[in-house]
Amino acid sequence: MRGSGIGTLIFGKVGYVAMCLAAAIVLVVSGYAHGLVGDTTALEGGANLGSNVPPTGAMNILLMGLESRTNFQGQNLSEAQLTQTHSGKVGGDLGSQDTDTLILVHVFAGGQKAIGYSIPRDDVVNFPHSVTVNGAVITEGKIDAAYLYAYDQYESANIGTMGQTSALYTGANQAGQLFETQTVESVTGVHIDHFVVSNIEGFFQIAQQLGGINVCIAPAPASIEPDGFKGGGNLVDEPYPGAPLSKSNSGFDAFKDGYNEKKSGAQYIHLQPAQALAFVRARDSLPGVDIGRTARQQAAIDYIIYDFKHRNVLTDPGLISGMLNSAKSYLQTDQGFDLLSFAPQMQSLTGSHLKMSTLADAAVQNITIPGYPGLQDANYIYVPNLQQTVNGAFYGSAAVKAAKSVTVDVYNGSGAPGLAGEVSQAFAAAGYTAGTTGNTSAQSQKPQGDTQVFYGAGAETDADSIADMVGAQAATSVSSLPAGHVEVLLGQQVIVVPPGLEAFGATTVTEQDFVTAAQQNKLPASELPPASTTGTTGTTQSVSATEVGARAVAPAHPAEPAHPAASALPAASAHLAGTPSAANVKRPADVPAGIPCVY
Repeated sequence: MRGSGIGTLIFGKVGYVAMCLAAAIVLVVSGYAHGLVGDTTALEGGANLGSNVPPTGAMNILLMGLESRTNFQGQNLSEAQLTQTHSGKVGGDLGSQDTDTLILVHVFAGGQKAIGYSIPRDDVVNFPHSVTVNGAVITEGKIDAAYLYAYDQYESANIGTMGQTSALYTGANQAGQLFETQTVESVTGVHIDHFVVSNIEGFFQIAQQLGGINVCIAPAPASIEPDGFKGGGNLVDEPYPGAPLSKSNSGFDAFKDGYNEKKSGAQYIHLQPAQALAFVRARDSLPGVDIGRTARQQAAIDYIIYDFKHRNVLTDPGLISGMLNSAKSYLQTDQGFDLLSFAPQMQSLTGSHLKMSTLADAAVQNITIPGYPGLQDANYIYVPNLQQTVNGAFYGSAAVKAAKSVTVDVYNGSGAPGLAGEVSQAFAAAGYTAGTTGNTSAQSQKPQGDTQVFYGAGAETDADSIADMVGAQAATSVSSLPAGHVEVLLGQQVIVVPPGLEAFGATTVTEQDFVTAAQQNKLPASELPPASTTGTTGTTQSVSATEVGARAVAPAHPAEPAHPAASALPAASAHLAGTPSAANVKRPADVPAGIPCVY
């Protein structure tokens, strides 16, 4: 039976796990197959987010795909596995624990609609707290590195007492999962209820059961390709124009699986498993590079959901059981993500009801990022626009607005000079009333490594929003606090402003840095900051007067808006003067509705 290819889509050198949403759908719907409870609960080996959102309610899920060539117990892939996945050789580069794929998904209550945003892995941000790796204190980097830094810090701190045991690597992965989740929460300003994280090999096992995928692919015009490509370079993955296929990072070659060169134009073709993998891994010759890859990943998700629905894959207990048996080595969820209870929501989700987009950024080349060796290619972000985009799509008009009636007190747990004052100014600029600032000795709570948020009567909703902005796990009620007060206790490891309070994500990125990059990228005016009255000093700025969406669990929070129409959703950001979605090409007649054509 020709399959739909979830597995081969997902793993690979870079971008291989973009399809974890499809994997999650398969796994949660597996709750309808009897006798699989043990298999599904075995997946809950990740970090504990402490979420109590009802399984039938709306929720936000972060999908993370690791670059690593190891499993969650720290075991390296074998030579055969590395060859199968086109991922290197034994003794070679086994990748790192970077999250090469980050997709934030909002599932509306009832599960019939979902919205997802790909977060470009090279976005430059502060981290919610510092990490120490190989003696270096790191406060800033690319967003995908949060998992890696926390993983490495945990491994360094514990290997002496734990040895190279599965417990060590389980703990390291949980540390990475928690820190990456906190970082994404702070940058986007929305609370994450659950996560799904995946690595390589298990997806290959699933691929052997399901086969390949169908894609609509069009040759890219030279005007939007990376420098040097002369049109159609996206049909064969080359690291540079004219490179032999042997140098390809993915091995993608559309002609191998039936693309007709003489016919040209957009074509709907079936990719065998190896080429399905390469399709979502390719990046070097695509318009927008990483942005082009996310468009392919989203197209693959659309097809998988469409194909599962039309072939009734989700009603085959034997097939699903086989997937689950291999899933334990590559797929984890947070502790408490009850897949069996969540399953009924997802049964009615179809590709046409899943809207995917990519969050806006401005690509830059050859910049210095603290802690990185040499100059880097990366992305600058404008946090207010990013948070408003996500909040608007997830929660519509039910945003939690900063309330002048709420006073925010800020205490500095690390002793970093002036930090409490900077954070307090950011909250005041956002619309809150600035309260007391000082060191931790001026309040009664015990400081921890991470930031904590406490609140008095009547301030719960704002406290939840503030917790997300600063990357804190939760907000806690404290009866001794005055009514209407929120207390932010910056953690002992917090030595810079959290990314959710920085206008441009990172301390070192100024307004002029972002504007220059945005102009070069031809970003629309809606993605640019308003004319500044403070110049380009790079000081911390308020993220927005309209803050983050309500957490989806509390009855006291605003009700969700109606499902947004597809036309109301923002399109994928058009980088490098082109659109990676190939939305303007002529669609072949055989392409099913809801399946996009991509470059």
